[in-house]
Amino acid sequence: MKNKMMEKSNSNKGSTKEKLSSTEMSKLWATYTGNSMSGCILNYYLQHVEDKDIKALLEEALGLSMEFIQKTKEIFDQEDLPIPKGFGKEDVNLGAPRLFEDEFYVHYLKYAAKAGISIYSIAIPIVYRKDVREFFVHCMKATMSLIEHINEILLNKGFISKPPIIPVPDKVEFVHKDFLNGFIGHIRPLHALEIAHFYDNIENNVTSKALIMAFAQVAKDEKIRDLFVKGANLTHKNVESYMKMLSDENLPAPSFLDDLVTKSTFSPFSDKLMLFHKVDMFSMKMRAFGNSVAVNGRHDVGLLYGKSFIKISVFVQSAAKIMMEKGWMEQPPMAADRNNL
Repeated sequence: MKNKMMEKSNSNKGSTKEKLSSTEMSKLWATYTGNSMSGCILNYYLQHVEDKDIKALLEEALGLSMEFIQKTKEIFDQEDLPIPKGFGKEDVNLGAPRLFEDEFYVHYLKYAAKAGISIYSIAIPIVYRKDVREFFVHCMKATMSLIEHINEILLNKGFISKPPIIPVPDKVEFVHKDFLNGFIGHIRPLHALEIAHFYDNIENNVTSKALIMAFAQVAKDEKIRDLFVKGANLTHKNVESYMKMLSDENLPAPSFLDDLVTKSTFSPFSDKLMLFHKVDMFSMKMRAFGNSVAVNGRHDVGLLYGKSFIKISVFVQSAAKIMMEKGWMEQPPMAADRNNL
């Protein structure tokens, strides 16, 4: 009798449905929302692409976005969770004139793919339900494969230069007390990790600058347009300061992409989509600054990133306020409000 009861208990355990944790729910929500936005943008890009290699790249990226949306929707349906509103046909005008040159699409795809990887890489270690974990592992691998294709096209078509070359060390050395100096005394050259993050931040921000400049050009709401102009100027100043850090070491840097934006003033996207996009991507910049500071040693470099972080956070806060005022900011899943049950 006891054995039968134990068997029944074990059977019940095996059939119990494992609920989504808060981390699983939040990362799935972010994946759905972000990819619904990407779907709108990529569909528009495909209306105005002439280069066959870049078109194939856009189609690959759009295919991944649609796949990720479908999988997250399936999991939400299984759990009886509401599907996020995200973005749809009402947020894109596929008949709008060309706003970007073909080359920009490749830089944009890398910019967006990095954002996707930041979501998936953070999710994998904190997601425990097997089907969700396997999904994010797949998202990570597929996006990394896409970035490989992006980098191939960037290099093969001469759209970008590789990161700077520095001398190979003769031997292993240990730092001295002047390692942190950045303003007074002997100031050492930038080390490889600092150079890598300056290059990465410049690569991200020249794309961001061109994108927000285009958004300012086509935005319908004057308040949003003014905010985009401020964001473009802020990004430009940040990029110049990062480029100066590399040029002071006689090292090259990626160039601006402003010339890849056309003169069109007819918006292909809703103001809601464009404002959400910049809040999302400027938030990614803040995470990138944190990563950069973590491997930095020089005081002047740390201060530079600190100032950038503060200015970017002010922009994000201003943009978020506009989104809330207009009822555009979708609320992620939340914990129970125990004080108001």
